Amino acid sequence: MIQYRYSQFFLLISFIYSTACAPVKQENTSSTKDERPNILLIMADDLGYSDLGCYGGEIETPNLDFLAANGLRFTNFYNTSRCCPTRAALLTGLYNHQAGIGEMTTDRKLPGYRGYLTENTVTLAEVLKDSGYLTAMAGKWHVSNTIEQPTKEAQLRWLNHQETHPYFSPVAQYPTSRGFDKYYGNIWGVVNFFDPFSLVNGTTPVTSVPDNYYHTDALNDTTVSYIREFSKADKPFFIYLAHTAPHWPLQALPEDIIKYENTYKAGWDAIREARYKKMIEHGLIDSSKTKLSPRLNASKSWKTNPDTIWDTRAMAVHAAMIDRMDQGIGRVINALRETGELDNTMILFLSDNGASPEVCAAYGPGFDRPGATRKGQTISYPLKKEALPGPETVFASIGPDWANVANTPFQYAKAESYEGGITTPMIAFWPKGILAEKGSVSKHVGHVMDFMATFVELAKASYPAQYKGNTITPMQGKSLLPAFQEKADAEQSQLYNEHFNARYVRDGQWKLVSTSKDTTWHLYNITQDQSELNDLSATYLQEVNRLARQWKSWADTHQVYPKKQ
Repeated sequence: MIQYRYSQFFLLISFIYSTACAPVKQENTSSTKDERPNILLIMADDLGYSDLGCYGGEIETPNLDFLAANGLRFTNFYNTSRCCPTRAALLTGLYNHQAGIGEMTTDRKLPGYRGYLTENTVTLAEVLKDSGYLTAMAGKWHVSNTIEQPTKEAQLRWLNHQETHPYFSPVAQYPTSRGFDKYYGNIWGVVNFFDPFSLVNGTTPVTSVPDNYYHTDALNDTTVSYIREFSKADKPFFIYLAHTAPHWPLQALPEDIIKYENTYKAGWDAIREARYKKMIEHGLIDSSKTKLSPRLNASKSWKTNPDTIWDTRAMAVHAAMIDRMDQGIGRVINALRETGELDNTMILFLSDNGASPEVCAAYGPGFDRPGATRKGQTISYPLKKEALPGPETVFASIGPDWANVANTPFQYAKAESYEGGITTPMIAFWPKGILAEKGSVSKHVGHVMDFMATFVELAKASYPAQYKGNTITPMQGKSLLPAFQEKADAEQSQLYNEHFNARYVRDGQWKLVSTSKDTTWHLYNITQDQSELNDLSATYLQEVNRLARQWKSWADTHQVYPKKQ
């Protein structure tokens, strides 16, 4: 009942705030409605490859499972291994360095490392809006330069909601300046889920939230309100729902946490093995080609782990955050169904990177992490696991061991170019347009930058060579529509990545990869060994040299490691 009251209240304030945003024509003044499909793009934050029920996980995700059962699941779909670079590639159809975000959101004054979507780009929203779509976004933006206060003390006062400032980034870099008619969400990355920092509606800071606010619910309910409004118009719509869940801090509602309080008492090995077995049963992996990689810190035993109570709770909260996200996505699907838009809406769901191995407690307060709540309660960063995660007063993360479980069956995690960092679950649902068998699994090799080409084709839009006086970099992605229609497709035969020195090139059956801490190249036959267990670099030195030259050529032409001007 509390959640119901909150949802209704939020929809009311969302409507009030919407009057300050770009107006959207609601009445149908045409006798013929534009029949091009609506597009709903949903992105989770730090979701592991096997977290969803339909990807082998034990977490309850019936609504995403519904989309998968009536659509397609992809097993070779790539992000760029971290939040803001992935968002840059997704929004622009370019490699992230080309779009200006080679690392994070700090402006290094170097090509490829400006920390915002640069002037040589157009966004999905800009292209679709120009072709007649209504556009809106709810959630995490994280592709603009962050404005900080001059001292740590001043920054913490701002983070702790003790003072306000008009903008969190240059306003020219806000979503409503990059093609979105409406926007509600967080401009920065990290949020307190009960009282988010950098929260705006349009360009106006949201200076207070209801006592029973929960950010995941707010984003889903905002999306519901957009759907109900846009469905009254005679135009198709594009909505980008960018969740912050399940990114740390681990914060969830008690009624969701309790569902999983016993689930993870079995420990890392048992959960990984159960997920792997389920993935085989679902046809997501071929056990003869994709083995379960050795567990991270395999010498560390769950039975002798002194922190089982804390670790069990941490993963339970992670699961609760995903469960709550799925519940809200159910409300979004319902809104599409009730407005008659579901059958003609393409829904895409994915994650921005693999699950995170970060121990966020080690960071402590500062930059984007508060030191206290709005009411003055100290926020704990339990480096010694002295405070259980879940409430607003604790900033904690699942850490490397559970991240390894979340990314089953792969090695490594967020920020690395191994499969555990860059491979995402990707669900495509579109009743009127997907001709492949419902519930089937696609091995199509795709990338987040493919959404631009897909949407341009779908909307019969034009990708511009010039936009607002700027020369636009040609899009790099390829349309996913052939994969949806079971036609001979033009998949990504070659893919590349670099992030803080973690690198890869994938070309056909081969993948050449190195970690962020070791620049040694390793070679894998990725079509036969997706878990990257059998390094073939010593056997196929000629391929190593060829692919290394290929990666270097890509880096030189895509603003990777640019020289200072």
